[in-house]
Amino acid sequence: MPGRQLDVLEANEAFYRAFSERDADAMEGVWAEQAPVACIHPGWDALDGREEVLRSWRAILEGPSAPDVRCTLATAHVMGDVAFVVCREELPGAVLVATNVFTREAGAWRLVHHHAGPLAPGQAKPSRPVRGPVN
Repeated sequence: MPGRQLDVLEANEAFYRAFSERDADAMEGVWAEQAPVACIHPGWDALDGREEVLRSWRAILEGPSAPDVRCTLATAHVMGDVAFVVCREELPGAVLVATNVFTREAGAWRLVHHHAGPLAPGQAKPSRPVRGPVN
């Protein structure tokens, strides 16, 4: 199981690399093509479907105020061909908590759902040991 967790963490890292490098094409590549996808950006309503989700990412990444983001404290949980990562997103002046859900598609872990929301002041748990690679 640890090898599968590392594979999921690598897929999660690819998502945050595309995000931090503002690479809309790479972002498109991390999302599932066959499985249904959804996304909830902080403060946004739920987005449903690959086209709507990718359009939102392209607008964010190509916009003048695309945030600098760093993923920390990522932990992967694998259940067969589905996995999720819980992590923190550190941005200038804010910390978010995120869940990223992946499925195995064509032999690779692909993102099917991303949900991030603000971490209220004083609600951060103490740092836990890192499990696998983080950005």
